[in-house]
Amino acid sequence: MTGTGRAGLRLTARGAIVMLFVITLVGMPFLPGPVFVAGCLAAVLLVRPRDLLPLVVTPPLVFFAAALLVELVRALRSASMLQTFGLGMFTALSSGAPWLFLGAALALGIAWVRGLPANLRELRGGAAPEPTPAARSRSRRGRARTFDPEPEGYFEPRVYGKAADE
Repeated sequence: MTGTGRAGLRLTARGAIVMLFVITLVGMPFLPGPVFVAGCLAAVLLVRPRDLLPLVVTPPLVFFAAALLVELVRALRSASMLQTFGLGMFTALSSGAPWLFLGAALALGIAWVRGLPANLRELRGGAAPEPTPAARSRSRRGRARTFDPEPEGYFEPRVYGKAADE
């Protein structure tokens, strides 16, 4: 591979989320927990470092969406669809909770090592700007403004047009 010198597949956040959804959906009827954790691990390792933040916040939603789809398909084949769907969702979410926590924590930990703090700094707009010398001298004297005053008449209602009695 020429250029960067890095070999390997790098996914966007959308691609990694879709991959996690498909892996979870395929494994949900058989081994939902371990398959979900493996999907989280694969997604966080294959995503581009700049797309870590959107990926880290989505595993719970992906697990819920996959469980919803699987339980809806299961409920369609039963006599009491609503009861089967409700019981299936309750069972899937309650039995999958430890695996969901493990997968989300694993994704967060690996993303942190891969550069998630840089994404958070970028989201916040970088480091705080250095105060100007004038602002530093005002703050030392205790006269620094913390807000701009409201313009005159800002909260006064305006009346447009003419009054009805004119």
